[in-house]
Amino acid sequence: MLLFALGGNSDFGGESPNLVVQRAISALRCSEIGDSWRSSCLYRTPAFPAGSGADFANAVVICEAPEVNAEAALAIAHGIEAEFGRTRAERWGARTLDIDLIAAGPAGGQVAPDLGVAQQWRDLPMDAQLITTPQTLILPHPRVTDRSFVLVPLVEVAPDWIDPLSGQSACALLAARPAQERASVVPW
Repeated sequence: MLLFALGGNSDFGGESPNLVVQRAISALRCSEIGDSWRSSCLYRTPAFPAGSGADFANAVVICEAPEVNAEAALAIAHGIEAEFGRTRAERWGARTLDIDLIAAGPAGGQVAPDLGVAQQWRDLPMDAQLITTPQTLILPHPRVTDRSFVLVPLVEVAPDWIDPLSGQSACALLAARPAQERASVVPW
């Protein structure tokens, strides 16, 4: 299983962010990553961090990919980002498209590169998150538990997904987020 979160808040080639995300979902489905795809609806969410730009279009997709490893899947996703004009000039800045690999492996329970490193990245203080980028794939995604804009669409497609670090389901993780934050994620 692979879980991807997609988002964008900048036009690309005259197309709005919601259309870019929809086209990126189609590109993922047409890739060699896997089959049996399910995708959430599109959601409109405030830019993160607050005040950093236009609202985002967000979605989550899940696929079965028994023969593809996580690094290869992420490389394909990064290629799709590039096709849609993604540049990595500013951490958490405006972007045409962002595709994050949220979880991988059987039942989405892979921890990479190991439990200690994954937990270290999850516990990273906010000031360090703003300036530090991992040089290796971290699974599950270190910020998945902190982001309603990922958890709302994730609950739509995989409500029973269990975060391997906390042992909590996607539903429980979403319920733990502040009500105002959850309410800010609305269908597009």
